[in-house]
Amino acid sequence: MVNNNNNNNGVEIEKDNLIKDNLIKDNQGEQNKDNQGEQNKDNQGEQNKDTEQIARKNIFFDSEEVEGLSIKGYDFNEVDKNAGVDYEKLLDSYMCTGFQATHFAKSVKLINKMIKEKVSIYLGYTSNLVTSGLRDVFRYLAENGKIEVIVTTAGGIEEDFIKCFGDFKLGEFSASGELLNKNGVNRTGNIFIPNSRYCEFEDFFIPILEKVYENQKKTGEIISVSELIKIMGKEINNKESIYYWCYRNNIDVYCPAIIDGSIGDIIHFFQYKHPDFKLDIANDIHKLNEYTITRKKTGIILLGGGIMKHHILNSNMMRNGADYSIYINTGEEWDGADSNARPDEAVSWGKIKSESDKNSELNSIKVFGDATILFPLIVGKCFC
Repeated sequence: MVNNNNNNNGVEIEKDNLIKDNLIKDNQGEQNKDNQGEQNKDNQGEQNKDTEQIARKNIFFDSEEVEGLSIKGYDFNEVDKNAGVDYEKLLDSYMCTGFQATHFAKSVKLINKMIKEKVSIYLGYTSNLVTSGLRDVFRYLAENGKIEVIVTTAGGIEEDFIKCFGDFKLGEFSASGELLNKNGVNRTGNIFIPNSRYCEFEDFFIPILEKVYENQKKTGEIISVSELIKIMGKEINNKESIYYWCYRNNIDVYCPAIIDGSIGDIIHFFQYKHPDFKLDIANDIHKLNEYTITRKKTGIILLGGGIMKHHILNSNMMRNGADYSIYINTGEEWDGADSNARPDEAVSWGKIKSESDKNSELNSIKVFGDATILFPLIVGKCFC
C-alpha cells in the first residue's frame, strides 16, 4: 500500500521552499532597485552640477563697459503744469531713446549740419506726399528758399496745381473702391479726390500747351519739362502752390516721369489735334547733371523711393557722391530695389561719399518711418 501522507508532506515542503526562494529573490530585487536608485540619484546630481556649471559659464561672465550715450527717455515728471510739455526737449530726447527715434535725431543733426555748411540741398518726394498735407510743408520750403533743387513724379507736379482748384478730403483706407468709383471719387490711401478736380486741371493746362505748341511751330523750340513746370507755376499765380514759389524763387524742378499721370493723359489727348507736339527730356538730365557737378557740396533729402530717388542720386554720382544724405521711407532692401536700398548701397555706386571720405563722421542715414509723421518735425527742428 502507498503512503499518501508521506507524499503530501513532500509536496508541502517543496511548496514552502519555493515560496521562501521567491521571497528571497523579491527582497534581493527590491534591494537591487534601491541600490540602483541611489546610484542613479548620485549620478544625476553629479550631472546636474556639471550642466549648471556649463550654463553659468556661458551666461554669467564679465564684460567690458560700453562707451556712448546712455539710453534714457523723456521724463514727463519734469513737465511744468503751467507751461506744458517742452516739445523741443521731447524731440531732443530722441537721440538717446534708441531705435528709429535715434535715427530721427541723427537726421536732424545731419540736416542742421547741411544748413550750417551752406550745402546745395536737393529735395525729392513721391506724388502721394503732395496728395497729403506735406504739400504745404514743401510749399513753405520753396517759398522761403530753403532748398535749391526739387525732383518729383508726375503726381507730385499735377496734384499741387489740382489742389488750387479745390480741397482733397479725408476719407478712410477701408472705403469701397467700387462705390467711390460710381460717385466719381478717387482714393489715395485715406484721402478722397473728386474726379472733377482733374477736369478743372485740364481746363487750366490745355491753354498752356496751346501756347507752348504755338511757340514750337513758330520758332522750332522744344521746351524742357523743367521749363514747362516753371510756366505752369507762373500761370497758376496762387501762393498756395509749391511751383508758384519755385517759379518766383527760380528753383529748378525736375520730373523725369512727367507723362506718368494726368499730365500724360492730357498730352495724349492733345496729340490727337497736334501729333507733332514735343517735350525735351534730354535737356533736363544734362542741365541737372551739369548743375550738380559744379556744386561745392551737396546734401540730399529723399522722402520715399522710385524714380525721383534714383534721379537725384544718379546726378550726384557725376561728382563722385553727395556729401550728405537723409532717406525717409518704410521699404526693406531685401528685394534689391533701389527704392528700398539703404545709403550704403549708393556708396558702392559712388552716389554718396563714404564716411571715410568725411573723416569717419556720419554723413548719411535712413529713417524707417512715415514721412507724413517725421518730415514736419524735421522741418520744425531744422528750417524754422
